[in-house]
Amino acid sequence: MPTSVLVVGTGLLGTSVALSLRDSDFDVEVWLHDENPDASARAADMGAGTVGLPESDPDLVLVAVPPLVTGSVVAQWQRRYATSTFTDVASVKAGPLEDLLAAGGDPTRYVGGHPMAGREVSGPAGARVDLFVDRVWAITPLDGTDLDRVALVRGVAENAGAVPVMLDPTTHDRAVALTSHAPQVVSSLLAARLAHADPSEVMVSGQGLRDVTRIAASDPELWTEIIAANADQVLDVLDELHDDLQTMRDALRHLGGADGGTAGDLADITYLLHQGNVGRARVPDKHGDRLAPEYSVVAVQIDDRPGELGRLFAAAGEAEVNIEDVRIDHALGRLVAVVELLVRPEVAQGLSDSLAAAGYRLRG
Repeated sequence: MPTSVLVVGTGLLGTSVALSLRDSDFDVEVWLHDENPDASARAADMGAGTVGLPESDPDLVLVAVPPLVTGSVVAQWQRRYATSTFTDVASVKAGPLEDLLAAGGDPTRYVGGHPMAGREVSGPAGARVDLFVDRVWAITPLDGTDLDRVALVRGVAENAGAVPVMLDPTTHDRAVALTSHAPQVVSSLLAARLAHADPSEVMVSGQGLRDVTRIAASDPELWTEIIAANADQVLDVLDELHDDLQTMRDALRHLGGADGGTAGDLADITYLLHQGNVGRARVPDKHGDRLAPEYSVVAVQIDDRPGELGRLFAAAGEAEVNIEDVRIDHALGRLVAVVELLVRPEVAQGLSDSLAAAGYRLRG
């Protein structure tokens, strides 16, 4: 675990890392620097550290700037601090490494990092000390990287409550293109269909649309930088998606045509939807299980007012049932909501009985 850290870039991620270091059981001196003095001052006011630069080399310099400039910024600060270990939080890894080498930086002192957490709120004001708890923190050391330097970065991740995962830079970039960057593109493009839709059409939106478009609320400028920095890998995923969309479009065109299509067109649609089932089942659950388990849903109607959700959770706790996940759907034009509690199948009936006995109205 480092005893002195300089955080370069006090946005959402940089400030959140700094807050977790300051909240550590270890004695860590944290320095803050940002090109925008208001950002570093705000982070300092939140208790993230001291604005300024250490006179001697800190154990670790954490660079939290946009991916397109991460490599050059690391190289710049390496010239100032000749012995420090460097890491970053960029969401791509191959590009910054190439930029570091092009700028004459020292790759032996650089251990790439990517905490896979974020919020729709950017800047230090959105920072949270627990932002990384139970989240994957990818670490991308190079072959031959000094293990002590890797341990420093791993210590920061573990201190923040994250789960360190070791990957090589190229594998990392392929993985995030599939699981993060392409989903952002798809979510945003679907949400864009609503921009000029008739209000009467948007009014019938359900929970499915809210789920699919939630991340479309993210910062467009930030995501432009992220996608551009991983362009080749994102394009590969979108090319595969394009092929599947073309198959779906062809089948629908045939079915909507004069001849009504064929059984083969229906089979194509069913196959694509089934592949979605297969892929969704491979998404790890919150415990990191390789295959997400099947949960039972206990749907409960509550009043849409402060404190009701907390009381429902407390009632589940009194029934000694752990809620694995939760979904909330608000009724159109009514101050009520339907809360879907996802629980292990073996406890679903007991929870239903307990909530009904407590006066809750069950749905479904």
